[in-house]
Amino acid sequence: MNKPRRIDPVTPGRSIIKLVDSIGAAWFEINEFIGSLVWLFIDTVTWIYRSLVLRQVRIGRSALVTQILRVGVRSIAIVSLVSGCIGFILALQTAPSLAQFGQVDKVANLVGVAVLRELGPLIAAVVLTGFAGASIAAEIGTMVVNEEIEALESMALNPIRFLVVPRLIATALSLFLLTIIGDLCAVFAGGVVGVFFLDIPYEVYKLNTLQQLTTSDFSTGLIKSVMFGTVLGLIACRNGLRVSGGAAGVGKATTDTVVQTIVTVIFLDLGFTAFFYAVGWT
Repeated sequence: MNKPRRIDPVTPGRSIIKLVDSIGAAWFEINEFIGSLVWLFIDTVTWIYRSLVLRQVRIGRSALVTQILRVGVRSIAIVSLVSGCIGFILALQTAPSLAQFGQVDKVANLVGVAVLRELGPLIAAVVLTGFAGASIAAEIGTMVVNEEIEALESMALNPIRFLVVPRLIATALSLFLLTIIGDLCAVFAGGVVGVFFLDIPYEVYKLNTLQQLTTSDFSTGLIKSVMFGTVLGLIACRNGLRVSGGAAGVGKATTDTVVQTIVTVIFLDLGFTAFFYAVGWT
């Protein structure tokens, strides 16, 4: 006869302690992440203020132009392609539902608002994160591994001024311009669907788009784009400067940059959208 298996008593106290410990560790990690971004932002803005307003220091224009070309110009094609596809898909997916109410021509209204307010800056930020954010983190991380950052500091050259400032300005400005380009491509693609696939007259589609869109639609999307670009630059530079452990550390910083930036951008988008609707900026 088999003896009944002994079951160890459950210790709920130990499980609760582990749960609380995990929550506390995650909470401290999030606070450390936010705090490090805030301090890096303050330090960077201080250097920008000293350069543009007080004229105490100079920011290398060649470095800034180089970063804009690397971050922004190289991303135009991919952002245009992805945004155009999103506009095309959005128009095709919403047309059947609108057709049930005899409002298929309102595809123009929906595409315009959705792209300019939400999808335009969000798509540009996600694309730029994978295309440029990871590159920035890897570049700075490699400099840390090769002790180039220590070399700058030994020559009394501040890494924030020479490395972070040009990249932060480049990501913010590039994402602003890429959002405009992406918006135009998405709206154009939606128009192609409306005119050639849904048989909406061109003048009707154009009129509906212009009547629906307001100044707030443009401004909210562009404000988001600048903030997303700033956060992208901060996270990429932060992770690059904190690299340790050689090549493996560079790879981890690159991966962390992509994941952290996308999650942060989505939370920022949620916060800005709620704020704009709360203040009636719709």
